[in-house]
Amino acid sequence: MAAEPFSARVLAWYEHHGRKDLPWQRELTPYRVWVSEIMLQQTQVATVVPYYERFMACFPTVVALAGATEDQVLRHWSGLGYYARARNLLRAAREIRDRHAGEFPESFAQLQALPGIGRSTAGAILALARGEPHPILDGNVKRLLARYRMIDGWPGERAVAERLWALSGALMPTHHVAAYTQAMMDLGAMVCTRSDPDCTRCPVSAECLARAEGRVRDYPGARPRKARPERETAMLMVCSADGVLLERRPPTGVWGGLWGFPEIQDADQCEAWCLRELGAGPRRVIAWAPLRHSFTHFHLRITPLQVLADVPADCVMEGERRVWYNMTTPPGGLAAPVSRLIRRLQRVSGQAP
Repeated sequence: MAAEPFSARVLAWYEHHGRKDLPWQRELTPYRVWVSEIMLQQTQVATVVPYYERFMACFPTVVALAGATEDQVLRHWSGLGYYARARNLLRAAREIRDRHAGEFPESFAQLQALPGIGRSTAGAILALARGEPHPILDGNVKRLLARYRMIDGWPGERAVAERLWALSGALMPTHHVAAYTQAMMDLGAMVCTRSDPDCTRCPVSAECLARAEGRVRDYPGARPRKARPERETAMLMVCSADGVLLERRPPTGVWGGLWGFPEIQDADQCEAWCLRELGAGPRRVIAWAPLRHSFTHFHLRITPLQVLADVPADCVMEGERRVWYNMTTPPGGLAAPVSRLIRRLQRVSGQAP
């Protein structure tokens, strides 16, 4: 099928069925589209919307975001996961402020040079906010195109991605670019879904090779399976009259820059850690049931230890690395398991809202 008939059918479907009242569509600017595109990476629209609205209320412009602290940004990101996205968002905003006089870059190359903005995100920003014809290849579009032309292999492989990019570019129209781009994302999210595609509602199903062969669920190819190792850690929930002790994690790595509980390798090290770090042994240690948290490359088994201690508030402070948290307003972003454990601590201590 030529590019024009394909895009015409997609646009006709979008006119009647596409999403047109998402928060970032109500006032289309490159900044607003950019924030939405970063949030939507690895995250569904329904989850993103309330985070996006709170984020934009606090950081309405790229200059406002550039002036924020990392803790402020991560606090508004807590629960969305993949926190490197938030750190890159802040870094990019500061580059826009400092190198582009606070004006969002207009060229594709300048956009792609910013931290956290890849080829598809740069294309989406320019297509949605400025109507420029740049192809995109997010997860939804990869799935739709892989099925449409039965492109074998896992899209994460370079050769497969190149074929998908070529197809995305060939089908890209030169008119109604923003609507077409949104339509392709909507088709993948709403019709050509991963587990239960509804081909009867698809405007291009008549030319879909995977449907013709009865192999829709075989595409796109799956990531080669690789067993994820399991790691273990113990989290120390040190509780005193001043609250619960939190530490800022290193800027890179798992939960980089977020606040969490001190960790030790094994529960048997708890008393030694308290003596070394608090200057006194624990009054009581209560082991909670282990938690399991999964990352892309490994599973983490967490043993929570509630440590009751009589500790002066100033004995553990190290600049901005440690704080006593009274379980009302966190100092910054919290990792998801830490948030869950704090909510349980609130219930145990009778501080639940």
